[in-house]
Amino acid sequence: MTAVGIDAIEIWSGNLKLDLPETFASVKGEDPDKYRKGLGLEASSFPDVYEDIVTMGANASKRLMERRGLEPGDIGRIDVATESAFDHSKPVSTYIAGCLEQVFEGDFRHANKGERKFACVSGTQAIDDAYNWIRAGRNRDRAALVVATDTALYERGDPGEATQGAGAVAMLIDENPDVLALSDEQGFGSMDETDFLKPNQQFPSVDGKRSIQVYLSRMREALEDYESVAGRVYEEDFAYAPFHTPFPGMVRKAGLLAYRHITRDTEIEDQLAEEIGRQPREDEYDSREEYEEAIREYMDALKGTERYRSWYADVIEPTLTISSQVGNWYTGSVHIARASALMAAADADRDFEGEHLLIASYGSGAQAEIHAETVQSGWKEEVEALDIDQQLENRYDLTFEEYEQIHNVHDFDKDVEVDAFTQPDGEFAFTGWGRMNERKYEYVE
Repeated sequence: MTAVGIDAIEIWSGNLKLDLPETFASVKGEDPDKYRKGLGLEASSFPDVYEDIVTMGANASKRLMERRGLEPGDIGRIDVATESAFDHSKPVSTYIAGCLEQVFEGDFRHANKGERKFACVSGTQAIDDAYNWIRAGRNRDRAALVVATDTALYERGDPGEATQGAGAVAMLIDENPDVLALSDEQGFGSMDETDFLKPNQQFPSVDGKRSIQVYLSRMREALEDYESVAGRVYEEDFAYAPFHTPFPGMVRKAGLLAYRHITRDTEIEDQLAEEIGRQPREDEYDSREEYEEAIREYMDALKGTERYRSWYADVIEPTLTISSQVGNWYTGSVHIARASALMAAADADRDFEGEHLLIASYGSGAQAEIHAETVQSGWKEEVEALDIDQQLENRYDLTFEEYEQIHNVHDFDKDVEVDAFTQPDGEFAFTGWGRMNERKYEYVE
């Protein structure tokens, strides 16, 4: 069967930067290590005055198409995943297509366009849709363009404020992919939850403690479901495990949970038992409360072992590099985790073809999806074409007062006039409002 998967990747970050340990922490009167070590964040990316989810998504898509020599006629489907949409009817994909038609010959008149919503997991769902569309033979030898684009703003003073971020990831889904082939097997964990939601509001309502619990529970269920169709997952099966990363500190919890699961009833558990004892089994305890307390004690001991720390450093830590510098990109977060893993493999000059990634995606509300991806022969050339490091280096460094201004600019309920901190150069820019209150865009040379 012909492989289907990710043929190309492009990333576009917001053009502004907020230094969290220095600029943000100093004004808040807090220890910089709360952000650097606790959350695992160094900085957040923000969109300038002329940037938004459309410009970032269109810029990433334009770079991808130019680099791969594509025209609109080569694309049969454009799916945008976002939880930052500004219109309840017109999808962001139509805006992005309109932007791209300004710079490419031809149009997307015969491409199917849509917008996916399920919090942060919708980018992965859009890839699934494109995969199924190609597998069904409905693509007419055309590829799908999947764009995950978000501005993850929180209300000022919200505990989640430090995790904000803005950026887009564009991915080309096609047959015989150069980068990663998707597995047929998927695992899901899904329940009706109210851990994070936006009921007719821009900024989220978040139950922080509950959100972490739901994230971990759905991830565990998705892993168990994946194993029910793909077989048992073991420590050596995957080179990297990119997780949905609202902030790297959350992934530390997920990584520990995953490691306990994949080492249960294995020789590794037996070896660790000499140091920290065996994993608790529920039937060994008189109550659920006693069992859960035993699990917590075991997990605390497990994360201190050299075996676990080494696994985490090799399999999880390399996936967090971009996230630590840009914050939460909502629908794009697991996809920049994947890109970070690929970049780490390239930096290490790793012989990577044929190895596997275990992708763990999550969206509040809530659903997790886990699937495998196999590295293809063109992965390194594609990854080396990414310029995300240069983008991050070139960001404008905001003062706290400037951060407050840009937050107001992107608050839908506020009408403020703020001069741009940077100037658009070879990119799409928001230019104002049309006669029906639609947003207008132009490509700026």
